[in-house]
Amino acid sequence: MKDLIDEAFYCEVTKYGLWHSFDKDGKPLITAMTEDQCISGTRFYLKGLQDGWDSSYSVTYDGTVGGKL
Repeated sequence: MKDLIDEAFYCEVTKYGLWHSFDKDGKPLITAMTEDQCISGTRFYLKGLQDGWDSSYSVTYDGTVGGKL
């Protein structure tokens, strides 16, 4: 078994030097350049899943073009 971080996920380095995090079941979560970024990014991601994402950070865009072309 992999060494779990916060008893929730683990990180592995690839042969290209990128870091990937996985949950307990092996589901991929995020990819980062360094181990520290991978750990902090995964913590942020899992907290967002647990608590819900703050809608004030959500941005929606309209894909229509106004006016005559």
